[in-house]
Amino acid sequence: MGAIEIPLAAYCAVFCLLQMVAVTSEQFTVTSLQRTVLAPLGENLELSCQLIPPQQAQHMEIRWFRNRYTEPVHLYRNGKDLHGETVSKYVERTELLKNDIGKGKVTLRILKVTADDDGSYHCFFKDGELYEEHITEVKVTATGSDIQILMHPPNIKGVMLECHSGGWFPQPHMEWRDSKGEVIPATSKSHSQDENKLFNMKMALLIEAGSHRNATCYLQNLLTYQEESISIVLSGELFSWKTVWIMMLSTIALMLIAFYLTYCVQQHLIQGKVVKEESLSTLDNGLCESDQSEGSYCMRICHWLKGPMVFMISMCAIVGVMLILHLKQRVPASDPHFELDALWLEDISVILCVLIVFILKLISIIYFRLEEIE
Repeated sequence: MGAIEIPLAAYCAVFCLLQMVAVTSEQFTVTSLQRTVLAPLGENLELSCQLIPPQQAQHMEIRWFRNRYTEPVHLYRNGKDLHGETVSKYVERTELLKNDIGKGKVTLRILKVTADDDGSYHCFFKDGELYEEHITEVKVTATGSDIQILMHPPNIKGVMLECHSGGWFPQPHMEWRDSKGEVIPATSKSHSQDENKLFNMKMALLIEAGSHRNATCYLQNLLTYQEESISIVLSGELFSWKTVWIMMLSTIALMLIAFYLTYCVQQHLIQGKVVKEESLSTLDNGLCESDQSEGSYCMRICHWLKGPMVFMISMCAIVGVMLILHLKQRVPASDPHFELDALWLEDISVILCVLIVFILKLISIIYFRLEEIE
């Protein structure tokens, strides 16, 4: 019986020792109420972590760090804050609140949050050979309030609008909307970051004649869902370039018509004299020259038909050149040189219209003069 009790006692001792080792290896864990914390730009941030089960932590090493263990944001060891071992950008910007350190709870306070503070933070407790940590994700947020819409001078393609806004973090959602709240596809969209890593947004929209007359630039912070917007209403006078081009083409057409009518009146007077002379000569010479009068009549008909042909060819040439210039897309609207291309198109169109009129009138005059000589 005694021989049996000794192994049982040894067994119980080993079991208790193993249980103590198991308890010691899981002596504490680290937790926090929040895994993700939103931190408004420029304000103070507080990150807390707690030992479970609650216990005294004054003798422990408490380390807050970002991506690297060896680069602490704040370090507490042997009952002291070791500011000299922290990362340079966090020197004099952090404070460890130890009011509840006797219960295993500490709070890291970061002053004047910047965009660089965005990311994960490790709360690390170490007691001898035992250590545990908890990771908290910090998301820095900033909502820009200054939104401006820049309207470029209208050109032959339409009116270009540009929406600018800065001071956002992270990069916001940005879009154009019409009066019904429906999304208008942006012509171009770009962004940049300043020295503080804040996002400056830029978005362009080309408003063509007959399309949207009012537009809203809309931005939203995807973390806080804060929204900012600004609207613009376009006047119909901005699209007067169509009227200008209609007047220009109408003037060209009227000039050609006036030139044609002047020529027709001149030819009518000349042909009237010729007819009288032919009629007198026909009476003198008799009916033998009737064939010549019929030939002269056909010649007059040909002269009258040449005028409309010249006019139609002139108008077709003008319209054809305009269509080739305006329908061929050389520079997309999203290109920075789009406005320069539009201005070039306006100038070259005016020059070509003037040259076409001048050259056609010159050719017509030369041709008709040669016809008269013949």
